[in-house]
Amino acid sequence: MPFPKNFLWGGATAANQFEGGWNEDGKGESVPDHITGGTREMPRHFTRNIEPNTYYPSHMASDFYHHYKEDIALYGELGMKVFRMSINWARIYPTGEDEHPNEKGIAFYHSVFQELHKYHIEPLVTMSHYELPFALSEKYNGWTDRRVIDCFLKYAKTIFTEYKDEVKCWLTFNEINIGAKFYGRLMSLGMRGKGGQIMFDPHETKEEINDRFTALHNQFVASAKAVVLGHSINPDFKIGCMIAGMQVYPYSCNPADAALAQEAMEMTNWFAGDVQVRGAYPFYAQSYFKKHDIHVRMEEGDAEILKKGTVDFYSFSYYQSAVVSTEALKKTNGNMMRGVRNPYLKASAWGWEIDPEGLRIYLHEVYGRYGIPVMIVENGLGTADEKSSDGKIHDDYRIDYLRQHFKAMKQAIEEGVDLMGYTMWGITDLVSASTGEMKKRYGVIYVDRDDEGHGDFHREKKDSFDYYKHVIETNGEDL
Repeated sequence: MPFPKNFLWGGATAANQFEGGWNEDGKGESVPDHITGGTREMPRHFTRNIEPNTYYPSHMASDFYHHYKEDIALYGELGMKVFRMSINWARIYPTGEDEHPNEKGIAFYHSVFQELHKYHIEPLVTMSHYELPFALSEKYNGWTDRRVIDCFLKYAKTIFTEYKDEVKCWLTFNEINIGAKFYGRLMSLGMRGKGGQIMFDPHETKEEINDRFTALHNQFVASAKAVVLGHSINPDFKIGCMIAGMQVYPYSCNPADAALAQEAMEMTNWFAGDVQVRGAYPFYAQSYFKKHDIHVRMEEGDAEILKKGTVDFYSFSYYQSAVVSTEALKKTNGNMMRGVRNPYLKASAWGWEIDPEGLRIYLHEVYGRYGIPVMIVENGLGTADEKSSDGKIHDDYRIDYLRQHFKAMKQAIEEGVDLMGYTMWGITDLVSASTGEMKKRYGVIYVDRDDEGHGDFHREKKDSFDYYKHVIETNGEDL
């Protein structure tokens, strides 16, 4: 069985990592606009005020705001069928509570969608991709306050209505499940940060943990209500969830390791998926809350809302797998969790272990669990690209990474998984969310920009551009 005839090959970005134009044409400040650059060794920091002589990567990012026509023309040349992007909430409602939307923001995304359709590319729009208006973080402590749900629904109604004839596929919250982890507190949930704090500060009080799970619950409710609202505005809308996916293995056949891996899969992957696809909190989450004395503040009627607002398809990011052990072994950093080094896998320069077979396994697990269409909306290799003596980027390592993951996808389809599409992460080089670096490049298209804010933003095609173009042209027949 080949890739389906209507398979959605494409690329993915996020406004806070790609768009730039952070304070132009009426856009308000977002939480990421207050997060500094960093490296693998030096963490990013959050600052309450925008500090002079400090580098904030989101402010310019890859400057899609001024290069969107050029970028979309390259996507057309690539043959992309779909472009996953996000709308920056603060470009539509600068404070999140404005009486009327920012018309220049509305017009910008109309222009982007029209340009995409010019090249027969369908937009897949993430409504909230770590882009909470900063004013809502300051005033309400982000998603911990239920009043933010109403702010989100006002924003959702605006974009659903404005773009109902231009966008058919939507995702509510990007990687919503990271709200179940400490590192989702600021980035995903927009909980009020302390000036100068480390972006992924692991220290939490008991109250902060309860607030975090309450904030995640409020996102679940907002997502469910948005699904119902979107379907009422346009019944043809397809609205999905988006999960940070990671296959977790036990380090050994010790039953204690197997139990630890099971809990990691449940609370890292399935918890958010179960709520958004099945429409209810699963039993193991309730058990986890009791075990850890976590109290989520819910309101009467929330259960009915979650049941009513289930998603149409399940989308996820996948970069690596993880290994867990009950033994005190050396840990390695990952996208979603710290795990034990896997001796059977190679890792990227940033320490992310490369596991295409894990993608096939995860696709089986997801589709077997939920039985609804599945889409991979983030996957790619973040690494430093060096130009060779001919001035070109010969990224055979990226081509090999993509090829191996495409083979895993193809096998999963042959085995019966209903895989809708694939959008390569960072199709054009962008800022890394975890480290704030441009050096950690993902794209098949190079952007002239460095980690000190230097460069003229010109675009260049890498060797992987021609490879991916050929894959799309042959619909995955020739990998």
